Order: sequence, then structure tokens, then C-alpha cells
Amino acid sequence: MEPFGAPFLINFLLTYSRSAIVYFYTDSMAALFSPPGHRFKRSTLYLCLFLSILVGIGVAHWGYVVPGIWCLLLGVLAVVACVHRSFMVIVAAVLFGLSCGLWRGAAYAHRLQAYDALFYRQITVTAVASEDATYGKTKQLTFAAHNITLENGIILPGKMLVSGYGVNAVFQNDVISISGKMYPSRSANQARMSFANLSVLEEHPTLIASFRRKFIVGTQNALPEPLAPFVMGLLIGQRATLPDNIKTDLQKVGLTHIIAVSGYNLTIILQASKKVFGKRSKRISTLLSVLLIGVFLLIAGNSASIVRAAIVSLLSIAAGYYGRAFKPCNLLALAAVITAWANPAYIWSDLSWYLSFLAFYGVMVLGPLIQARWPGKWHDSLIMSIALESLCAELLTLPFILFIFGQMSKIGLLANVLVVSLVPLAMLLGAIAGLAGMYLGSIAGWFAWPAVLMLNYMLDTAHILASVPGVFINGIGFPLPALITSYVIIIMLTIVLMHKTRGQKPATITDRNEPKYRGMLA
Repeated sequence: MEPFGAPFLINFLLTYSRSAIVYFYTDSMAALFSPPGHRFKRSTLYLCLFLSILVGIGVAHWGYVVPGIWCLLLGVLAVVACVHRSFMVIVAAVLFGLSCGLWRGAAYAHRLQAYDALFYRQITVTAVASEDATYGKTKQLTFAAHNITLENGIILPGKMLVSGYGVNAVFQNDVISISGKMYPSRSANQARMSFANLSVLEEHPTLIASFRRKFIVGTQNALPEPLAPFVMGLLIGQRATLPDNIKTDLQKVGLTHIIAVSGYNLTIILQASKKVFGKRSKRISTLLSVLLIGVFLLIAGNSASIVRAAIVSLLSIAAGYYGRAFKPCNLLALAAVITAWANPAYIWSDLSWYLSFLAFYGVMVLGPLIQARWPGKWHDSLIMSIALESLCAELLTLPFILFIFGQMSKIGLLANVLVVSLVPLAMLLGAIAGLAGMYLGSIAGWFAWPAVLMLNYMLDTAHILASVPGVFINGIGFPLPALITSYVIIIMLTIVLMHKTRGQKPATITDRNEPKYRGMLA
């Protein structure tokens, strides 16, 4: 739905930017950039630039187009204005960011128009499977595909969700011929094809994909149902084989995020490597962390949530390695710009993109500010730290979830405290069980029993809490004004906390205080 006043706002900004360019190249240039009395911080300029790019990409979905020459001229305007960090440089940065965002969004929207002529038509395309296919509710092989190529050789942008019959299995990187009717889709996929006829044209097996499939089989050999699919959700985010009753229990108690590969899973691995090698060699620790991120991306896949977590982790690692203070707001804004610039559809239709960065904001910005203001050392405890992280993440995501889905869990905080603190140990024990199932099949059970105890505790806790009457509320009406009001209040709270902690150590990511962000959720 188009927000109220958007056309007027965009027309005003475009008109103002045109006037600013003309004014810049007139004899009044000296007056425009007169020496200011107040100089804005560089971090403030960066934040305004990043946010304006995101806004520009977002509003480009409504058909606004900006010529590329505007980006160049406004860029020159912003560079010249940087001589004096006055209010004018803020205006120049915002206009430059808006123009760049509008240009990028319009260019991507133009490419997506190729889908319009294909919807609701019977077509045949070839595509590359982005993941191993699983059987869905309708007993169809279901998978995401990219590099979608029409019969005339035109390659469509984005991804497509495919469900169909005709082959026994589809593995990652296989080239598939897909015949069926194409429909528009939402979220991260630009289209979908259901009940399609599938045929494998080429197979491109890789060592990593082969190891991943063998590990899944080893986990199934070592662990009983439903523990095997549950641990695969913890390790690599595979949820398709998880029973519906387990998914329902986790949803009711607010624990769905633990079976999705996210920043939490990734930072667990990074923190473990840093504790082992951090005190010995900073370079080795940094190199190992980067390698672990790469391996994690290859094994777990390149879904949007994993890529977002990797970008945030890489930025924080780089800031810590060079000893630079990287403010979390700027880091999140930069990561959002990188992902949205690569695929503007994230801003236009991907709900998980918004939930990821809202949770990141709660954990990386609001959480440390509350810790700095709350007296005592209770937040040094692992349990209390997880409670605070979960509370801040839920506080940021709850208004959005209520607006979109109209549902919430009353005991999400309690469930996170009881279960989430054990996820690192559960991942380690699950990995040991899976490796034992791969190489020690006859005695794998002896290595798997610690994982069985831990995983049963986690699932039983979720089931008991989910069985409490009225613990999950559905059908809540939460209108757009309430959503806007909620986030305005949260932003005001953040500003107040920043003002109160101004004399204290700022909430920045450096090599010393990076461990406090171990609970990033995506």
C-alpha cells in the first residue's frame, strides 16, 4: 500500500534537488557554503547518506525515475559541501543518497518488467537450483532457482520458487528444465511455478554439497526423529523436514529463529574461534574468522539471512582488526545498503529483511545502551545477557509482526532464556553426532546420547510452554498509525539513552567490546 503523502514528498525532494543543483552553479555558491558555526560529525553524514539511499530504493518501487546525471551532479555537490560540515552538507548528502537510491531502484524495476508478460502463461524455462529440493505439503519437489533463462536466451533477474514432479531428486547447482504456468510471488522470490514438469539437464556436484548431504544422512543415522531434523535446523537452517507440530510449538513460544541460519549461529562460531586464537595472534584469529564465514556460507547456503549476517560480521571484524570504532547504527545502515543495492526487492517485498535488521538494531544498539544505563553487574551473566538481548530483539520486531501477522507469544522472553543459552552446546553436540553417524555408523549412538538429552530438553521445554492455554495470541489488529507510533517511541528512547550515556563509553564495535554482540539475530 502506498503511504500517505509519498508522491508529494518525492516531488518536493526532486524539485528541491533540481533547485539545489541550479543554485550550486550560480554566483551564490559562496553564500551557500559559507563557513558554518556547527560542524556535523562524519558518522552523522554517513548515516544520513546510507538512510537516504535506502529511502530512494524504497520509493523507486512506485515508478519514480531519476536520470543518472543527477547522481553525478549531486555527488559533486556533496563533495564540495564536505569542505564545511554544515547543515548544507547534510542536505547534499541526503539528496545524493536519494538520487542514487532512486536510480538503482528504477533500473532494477525495469529489469523485473520482463516477468509481467510471462505471468499466468504456460512456459518452459531452464534454471539452476539454488538448494537441494525437499518434498512439500503437496508431495512436490520444492526448491528455489536462479539464473532463470527463457527459450529465447533472455536471463531473468532474481529467484523463482519451483514445485513440481518428474524427477526423483534435485540437488544444488543442477540445471533444470521447468515447464508450467508462472505466477507472481512475494518475499525474496520474483515468481513461482507450481505443479510443473521437471527434468534434470545437467548435474554439477561439488565436494561441499556432497559433504553436506552425507552429513545430513549421518545425522539421521545417529539421531532419532524428530531430533535429526531439529539439529539440522540448528546447524544449517534446514526446516523443511521438521514436523509441523514442532514448528507450531516453536512458533507459539517465539523460538522459530533458532532453526533458521542467522547471525546468532554465525557469531557463535566466530566467538568460539576468537576465544581459542584471539589471545595468541590477532592476525590468525581474524583470518580464521573470515575463513569460517566463507565455509559457513558454502555449507549453509547463500540465503538472504545468511548473507546479511555475514556482511555484518565482516564489517565488525574489519573494524576490530584495524582498531576503529564502528558505530552500530552506521554498521547496520551500511549492511542494509549493501544488501538492498544488490537486490532492491528486499526493501520492496522481503519481510525477513526488515525483521533481520530490526532484531540487529535491538541487540546491537538498544541492548548496549540499556546495559550502560542499568546499574549493577547483572548483565554480565550469560542468562541475563540473553534475556536482555531477547527482550530488545522482541521489542523491535513485535510492532512489525503485529502489523503484518497480527500474532504474538506471551512467553517468548521466558522461552529464550530457558532454551537459547543452550543452543551453542546443542550445535556442538549435534555436529559430533552427525560426524559419528558419517564415519562410525555402528557405534554412533554412543557419541549421540549427549545430543539426544540436550535436544530432548529443548523440544520438551518448548512443548510444555506451548501447551499453556492462551500463550499465543492471533488475530490482533495493529493499524499503520500504531506501527509508526511504536517505532517513533523506540527511536526517542534510543536518543534519550544515547544522551544519558554521552559521557560514558560509546556503544561502538571494537576489538575489545565485540563479544557483547554475540547474540545477534537475523
